[in-house]
Amino acid sequence: MQVTKSTQGPAQAEPGLESPVVVMGRSERMVAWLERVASASFLMPSVLVILFLSIFPLVVSLYLSLARLQFVKGGFKITFVGLANYRKLFVGSEKTHFLGVLADPSPLGWLVFVAVVAGLVLSLVRYARSEGASALGFFWRLVASVITGAGVWLLVRSLSPGGRPGTLVVTLIYVFGGVTIQYILGLVLALLCIQQIPGRRFFRVVFLLPMMITPVGIAYMFRMLTDFTKGPFTPIWRAFGLAETSWVNNPWTARAAVMIGDIWQWTPFMFIVLLAALESQPIEPIEAALVDGAGRWQIFRHITLPSVLPVSTTLILIRLIEAFKIIDLPNVLTNGGPGTATESLTLQAFMTWRTLDIGGSAAVAYMLLLVVTFVALVTVNIIRRRVVEAL
Repeated sequence: MQVTKSTQGPAQAEPGLESPVVVMGRSERMVAWLERVASASFLMPSVLVILFLSIFPLVVSLYLSLARLQFVKGGFKITFVGLANYRKLFVGSEKTHFLGVLADPSPLGWLVFVAVVAGLVLSLVRYARSEGASALGFFWRLVASVITGAGVWLLVRSLSPGGRPGTLVVTLIYVFGGVTIQYILGLVLALLCIQQIPGRRFFRVVFLLPMMITPVGIAYMFRMLTDFTKGPFTPIWRAFGLAETSWVNNPWTARAAVMIGDIWQWTPFMFIVLLAALESQPIEPIEAALVDGAGRWQIFRHITLPSVLPVSTTLILIRLIEAFKIIDLPNVLTNGGPGTATESLTLQAFMTWRTLDIGGSAAVAYMLLLVVTFVALVTVNIIRRRVVEAL
């Protein structure tokens, strides 16, 4: 039931005008309430399922990383041990496995470390002098700079003569070395395929084929190709006197084999996204530059590269996050060897889990989560923003 009344009072802006006041009955109020909660009632189950599937495993694995899980008769027993699993990674029995063997930096290492620290200090000074600087922004940039400096110090010391990189450094080498090469190769192939050359449609399909193969299949294929004694290239290796040479006996050649397989698999992903970005850029600026006498390098430097930079930063961010999870290639190709030379953080977590050290495996996984989150936040909030502002 609905009754409409006309009132007139001091709240009216113009005296003399009447505004309607709606008085709703119980049934109308119930219908209105049901309409308000209808959208939430339809969405809430999906939201709860997503939260359960994403948040619940994180909470459980965080607790397991702070505990020791033991299988006992009739079930299992969980004992809270605090930060013992993390102490084992940084100062305990797993230190050399996780961080590696640290040596005194070489002169080149000192040069790299000083250059990186100088760049970080210069970046902080420039931000402090900028107009939009804030105390909170400076604090987070200072934290990011300290963590970056510590990471570079770890890289320099573990890669110096007498040192040995652990799984953390090996993962960083896979990620930053592999993604850099993948981006350069993908950009070069995309630039070639936008040229009016014969057979470019054929090569577009061929370049995509590696992305359609499973990582395990690629690992077995490269395991066969790098076998100098039984592989299909054995006559070639023998002709060059390399029949008795093995990729997996040397730590760096074994890491190179893993990186080559990863680059071969993921360069097509870079290629296809960059090709779409290049083909969508407007042709008018390029034609104007050609009329003004600009060369190909000038067109690439001042028109093509700025137009693909926003896409490139997002593309690199996606690949960085994905590359940190590399496990198939080192597991199948080298089984993490020689020793632990090709083990990534994901593979270390898997190997630790296979020994039924569930808490230690969860601690390694959480360290990987922290590293990925830090790299992603720095890429999004600092690097990508600067690229967009520079355009």
